[in-house]
Amino acid sequence: MIKRVGAYALALIIGLIAGPASALYMAGLWPGANPLDFGNIEIDGWRSDFAIGSEAADPYTRARVARHGLLGLAKSEAVYFTRTVDNEGRAFSEACNYRISGGAMPASWWSITLYNGESFLPDNTDGALSIDATQLNAVDGPWEAMVAAQRPEAGMAWISSKAAGNFDLTLRLYVPKEALLEAPEDTITPPTVERLSCEGEAA
Repeated sequence: MIKRVGAYALALIIGLIAGPASALYMAGLWPGANPLDFGNIEIDGWRSDFAIGSEAADPYTRARVARHGLLGLAKSEAVYFTRTVDNEGRAFSEACNYRISGGAMPASWWSITLYNGESFLPDNTDGALSIDATQLNAVDGPWEAMVAAQRPEAGMAWISSKAAGNFDLTLRLYVPKEALLEAPEDTITPPTVERLSCEGEAA
């Protein structure tokens, strides 16, 4: 009898600890957990969850949206892809310079914005935390930009990573084409992100 009561008590304690802990982790709120490490779609390092903004979004998805500030527009209005590593799988760092390049996107308009490890805009005054199709004049053609803590040569599109630490990039596709919603892996070729150099080491 005592052993049975002890087993019940142990199970209760484990449940009380594991339940909230797993909920916080799934919501991306556990210390050290990244709210971007979830999603049912991954294409060349870019992750997305098409449940965002839909009635199918579960409480965990809604919590991750709130944590990362994606607004959660309906899929017909916008879809989101986020990336935390370069082409070689190395975490983004403000100590490094990157070339990001791509082509036409299956949407009416798109933008890429940099967020720090806390899912906030970095605390800098460069005024260069995002790029978009209009800015690059690249609605239908190839484009490239730099991601770096210092402004690159004149004329080069730039996303500032100053004071960003280990950051991530979020690609927003506004009014996406129906083909993207139905078969994303077959429809989009997302931007590549090449690490060029880092402070104190070669690329």
